[in-house]
Amino acid sequence: MMIKYKKLLIKLSGEAMGDPNNKDIFNPQAIEHITDEVFKLKELGVQVTIIIGGGNIFRGNVADKWKIERAEADNIGMLGTIINSLLLRAAFKSKSLYKTRVMTSIRMEEFAEPYIRLKAINYLNKGYIVIFAGGIGQPYVTTDYPAVQRAIETGCDAIFVAKNGVNGVYSNDPKKTKGAKLYKTLAYEDFITKKLGIMDKSAVLLAQEYNLPIHIFNFNELNVMINICKGDDIGTYISPFTKLT
Repeated sequence: MMIKYKKLLIKLSGEAMGDPNNKDIFNPQAIEHITDEVFKLKELGVQVTIIIGGGNIFRGNVADKWKIERAEADNIGMLGTIINSLLLRAAFKSKSLYKTRVMTSIRMEEFAEPYIRLKAINYLNKGYIVIFAGGIGQPYVTTDYPAVQRAIETGCDAIFVAKNGVNGVYSNDPKKTKGAKLYKTLAYEDFITKKLGIMDKSAVLLAQEYNLPIHIFNFNELNVMINICKGDDIGTYISPFTKLT
């Protein structure tokens, strides 16, 4: 079977591991959904890297409530991404024989390996799942930017931005604006000039510099990632070879 992408970085939100209805930090069914969808990619022979946020553990509105300064809040958030990454590694290990490595931008060898680019590529070539944790190890940066950065560094063919309950990029917030348009394709310039806030602008600018394709889609749908890899038109596709549609 011909597949469109052979090496991917999947950008997950921290909320993908929780239960938004019950406000649970971790939800077994949600975590099982992540593992099942990743394993489907592995069965296609796709090399998989992952970055997951920490929003299920710590969010900006908590920092605002307690008047925590941005740098301190971001440090707490980075630790949240590491906790999520370690749990995800444990979930992968419990459900399959695929080896998984967590690599952090913050040194904590008792829990995970420090990020080394060539080592990460070597793991991918051996068929491992590699999870990048801790962002870039510095505050004032969302997890979108290191997701694009790590994708470029490890030679990924595309980045998959997995959203919860959002089908792609809209002209306006579809929950607030009736008739908001879902964009099927976008050029990087369109995304930036229209100030579409579903993804960090600095991350899109970096992707543009290296022509890294971006797919934004609803991760709640079954088989969505393998269907995109097979060439299906799902969600919003951002690349240098597309225009606004």
